[in-house]
Amino acid sequence: MRWLDLLHRWTGGLIGVVLALLGLSGCLLIWKTAWIMVPGKAMPLVRDPATLAAAVQRLLPRPTGGESVVFADKGFALHQLRLPGGAGAYADQGGRIVEQWSSQWQRPELWLFDFHHHLFSGDMGETVIGIAGLCGLLFVVTGTILWWRTRRTFRWRLLPKRLSRASIVMHHRDLGIVVAPLLLLSTITGAAMVFRPVAMIVIAPLGSPGAALTAMRPDKVHGGALAASPPWRAILTTAATRFPDAVPRILVLPRQAGDPIMLRMRRAAEWLPNGRTTLSFDATTGRLLSSTDAMAMPRGAQVYNALYPLHAGRVGGVTWKLLLTAAGLAMTQLGSLAVWSFWFRRPRRRTRFDV
Repeated sequence: MRWLDLLHRWTGGLIGVVLALLGLSGCLLIWKTAWIMVPGKAMPLVRDPATLAAAVQRLLPRPTGGESVVFADKGFALHQLRLPGGAGAYADQGGRIVEQWSSQWQRPELWLFDFHHHLFSGDMGETVIGIAGLCGLLFVVTGTILWWRTRRTFRWRLLPKRLSRASIVMHHRDLGIVVAPLLLLSTITGAAMVFRPVAMIVIAPLGSPGAALTAMRPDKVHGGALAASPPWRAILTTAATRFPDAVPRILVLPRQAGDPIMLRMRRAAEWLPNGRTTLSFDATTGRLLSSTDAMAMPRGAQVYNALYPLHAGRVGGVTWKLLLTAAGLAMTQLGSLAVWSFWFRRPRRRTRFDV
């Protein structure tokens, strides 16, 4: 067991701070709709295509491509306009701007999201986070094995008795085993969303990973150039007719000529907050080019679509959010105190004197 103990301690000492920061930022993001202070976020929702189309027209009077609109939803009844370069705005359901920004650094929920998902470093940061998630999975497994030897000394403590290395190690071991199931879920889902092979391993028992991948790929369709004033009402009415039980979630304008206007919707049975039901429309005429029904996807793809809502507390109500918050705070403690005890509270070597 000595090599296992060394692996657990050294890995924790090296990457514990990253896990601690991810745990803390994740807790804040779980409750972000509660602490974002913007006027109108608690207004009743309006779903009819005509009103939504009028709001889009007001937000995008002269679209140039690359913009997107995240529609108001339960818990946050404001539309979010996303513009290239990190600029954007919140608008009420009539399309009137209530808050705007020219950079993500002006909105804490945006840069916090970027940190938690990319460490402010794009794809490289996302890879580091995926590695941290795999390390977290390793910690849960090895920590459980190491705890089993000392299970008779288990004591429930929210905080270590003192900041000595021995107390921190005992607290780390016992708190870790209490939150191990939640940490296991968080680390697996987090790593699976970053590394596709991990996701394929997770969904493999439920069906063919290849079939799941194929189902989740967007249809390759092409249309005309983006119109100066796309027929938003026709697009949203067609979408509502095609999926009557679905709500529009994200409208994405094409970045290149010939690319379609994409509309993501969430059907009633979907867990994913923004849904995976997708429709593609000709950017010139608004004609429906293709559609993908998330509820008709293979079971493996549907399980993959459930990873994010499980990870982010977007399903299960307040109870699940509280459990994930407890797990995130525990990860913050475990990671930060592991680094503290490893680098700053290592036992001093005793000097041996020859007699």
